[in-house]
Amino acid sequence: MIRRIKNLFKSQHRYGSPYYRSWLRFKNNRRGYISLKIFVVLFVLSLFAEVWSNDKPVLVHFNDAYYFPIFKEYSESFFGGEFDTEADYNDPYVRELLSKGDNWAWYPFNPYSYDTINYFTRHPNPAPPSADNLLGTDDHGRDVLARLIYGFRLSVIFALGLTFLGIVMGVIAGALQGYFGGKLDLFAQRLIEIWSSMPELYLLIIFASIFTPSMLLLLIILSLFGWMGLADYVRAEFLRGRNMDYVTAARAMGVSNRNIMFKHLLPNSMTPVVTFLPFRISGAIIALTSLDFLGLGVPPPTPSLGDLLAQGKDNISAWWLSMFTFIVLVGTLNLLIFIGEGVREAFDTRKG
Repeated sequence: MIRRIKNLFKSQHRYGSPYYRSWLRFKNNRRGYISLKIFVVLFVLSLFAEVWSNDKPVLVHFNDAYYFPIFKEYSESFFGGEFDTEADYNDPYVRELLSKGDNWAWYPFNPYSYDTINYFTRHPNPAPPSADNLLGTDDHGRDVLARLIYGFRLSVIFALGLTFLGIVMGVIAGALQGYFGGKLDLFAQRLIEIWSSMPELYLLIIFASIFTPSMLLLLIILSLFGWMGLADYVRAEFLRGRNMDYVTAARAMGVSNRNIMFKHLLPNSMTPVVTFLPFRISGAIIALTSLDFLGLGVPPPTPSLGDLLAQGKDNISAWWLSMFTFIVLVGTLNLLIFIGEGVREAFDTRKG
């Protein structure tokens, strides 16, 4: 009986939690909930892209022994070939060596990596979709499917990193402005106005001409501008909450400003942060794709959706370059938008 009473109180507390009610509202939004599942599954699969899209076998059985070329390099002479360089497992000669007698090799579903050049294609590059390259090749002879898989993973990881940095910087700046107010808020707002007027694209062009473009450089530059929009929402929430009774009582009890800000006010100010999270991720993906399309993004041969779109522009007859990249990009953005709409409705307290 006592256990039933405890379980009853636990269930009431659980269902009474505003976060749990928000989760229930999000689950009731079928489009957003299913989009979240699809996006998570695709992203998790892309994290293991080397297992099912690689130019090296996952497992090789050779002379009664097992080898893992996906983790360790083996020369062609190791398998009975002629050269001491690393074996080209897509070479028909090497494939024949690995299929003699009881030998066998377990190749990934797509036997190409993002930088693998198919030297044995029957058509000039860019080659159309075929049995060898399911989505064709680009103008360098690289497999489009592999570059889409790795490019999707790179875009999402970059977007998550940029979003994380933007949230951290925006929350700290907005919290300090909103909580202390006064001259600090006035001075910080003027600095934000000046900094937001800086031409971001021109700065990227200047830095790209000085430094070698890289993911880290793009992450730093874009994160310096990506926090200001979120800081305004956090600042407004802190301005609204700093004079509430529980904050006044915490000050009277001697609670430090840091604890009041990050243990009391911040949890109650996370609604705009969580609501805009999917939209910020989609904006970061668009930013990276646009920079790669303009040639200001990641250096080659890094897999990039923007690079494939640029190749599609330069090779109008190669329709597969633009079409498949467009499907991946638009599909990803639609999933994130549907997730964002579901999260926005979930935090709407007017919903039952």
